[in-house]
Amino acid sequence: MKQKDEIIKAPFTKANYIIMGIALLFIVVGYIFLGIGDITISPILLTLGYCVLFPIGIIYKRKGKKKK
Repeated sequence: MKQKDEIIKAPFTKANYIIMGIALLFIVVGYIFLGIGDITISPILLTLGYCVLFPIGIIYKRKGKKKK
């Protein structure tokens, strides 16, 4: 059982949300290019959004200052 004074820390920081927002932007732009018919840039943007940026946004953890 948790105490009332215990603070629950959010798993994601502002940096995580910014990276995931950029990934979402890449994905949306990739689908727009796919709808236009450009088959060269759209797979690159979609791959970067889904396979690179979004996982980085989830895994990214900022290095904190060491407490003495």
